[in-house]
Amino acid sequence: MQKLGSKTYDCAVGCPVEATLDLIDGKWKGVILYHLLDDTIRFNELKRRLSRITQRMLTRQLRELEADGLIHREIYAEVPPRVEYSLTALGRSLEPVVRMLWTWGNQYLAAEAARAGAVNGAVSLSPRVRRSLPAGRA
Repeated sequence: MQKLGSKTYDCAVGCPVEATLDLIDGKWKGVILYHLLDDTIRFNELKRRLSRITQRMLTRQLRELEADGLIHREIYAEVPPRVEYSLTALGRSLEPVVRMLWTWGNQYLAAEAARAGAVNGAVSLSPRVRRSLPAGRA
């Protein structure tokens, strides 16, 4: 048994995968990490980039990522206060994983779009996949 934070893992063969997925689980954490790969970003800029996320959910996800040591939150003593987020060294170590997820997802979406176009010329992508495609691809 191995303990990480408040969760205990029965370290069978898949234990490292489970621990990693627990850190980046959910719809938004991986995307937030992706956006922080190249830059330090303020809260409102993240909110603009993730247009479908609610302010409450973004705050929650950022707090969880910070608590897990993946991101750093810098508060500047200004009026109004300025808050910036960046990756920690631990968060930066996930860069190859996040970039590989992007590459795989891009290939998957292209294959799904090609498959959908091949079915009688009609698009039959699921609504979830269709929403994730860039404009004009579905």
